[in-house]
Amino acid sequence: MTVAYHHKPVLWDVDYDAPANALVAIVGPNGAGKSTLIKACLDLVPRASGLVEFWGSPYRRVRGRVGYVPQRESVDWDFPVSALDVVCMGRYHKIGWCRPVSRAHKRAGMECLARVGMLPLADRQISQLSGGQQQRVFLARALAQEADLYFMDEPFAGVDAATERAIVEVLRELKRGGKTVICVHHDLQTVAEYFDHVMLINMRVVAAGPVGEVFTRENLHKTYGGRLTLLAEAAEAVARAGGGGG
Repeated sequence: MTVAYHHKPVLWDVDYDAPANALVAIVGPNGAGKSTLIKACLDLVPRASGLVEFWGSPYRRVRGRVGYVPQRESVDWDFPVSALDVVCMGRYHKIGWCRPVSRAHKRAGMECLARVGMLPLADRQISQLSGGQQQRVFLARALAQEADLYFMDEPFAGVDAATERAIVEVLRELKRGGKTVICVHHDLQTVAEYFDHVMLINMRVVAAGPVGEVFTRENLHKTYGGRLTLLAEAAEAVARAGGGGG
């Protein structure tokens, strides 16, 4: 998969097969394309080339099996809904659009809020919650979807220690349930503690696999030390590939 904005490469020739039943960290420097990778997989940004499949099918056919937790900063938290309302949005593929939320679905939403320690604030408007509490609500929304694969874009960013521990426990619970979670992650010190697989990217995949095998000093140096060289190579290749095409 290749992604380019205005003919400038953001991701170049990404080839990756995610393992089943695993916690995967996407790691790389700022501007390396980590969030773009997730968005391109979910058809939120266009791909210049390449194919993304989930269990052999395009995303649109298996949307209900894939959960997504975006960056907290990308959300309009002033929207007048409660924490429970947000969580129930994760069940729309089960409820159906423009249909009322039944008691059973609300009960399922409450259970998800309880799993992230937010049940006492179920009726609180999301704008009145702290950053860590908002992140927990978004995590509960993903849980309510009952997906098989989850993408999370920096779920630990800007949260307190208690929220970070709560998120880690939810991730481990998901793995115990046979799920796969792919997270954009920025804290190199906790990669080995929180995840069992890692993808190192700097516009393209530098290395990917079990943490014990690929999360090495040499690969980290390749990931964080060669950005200018990679950018020049990829920009030249995009120009050669079609000039005005994109």
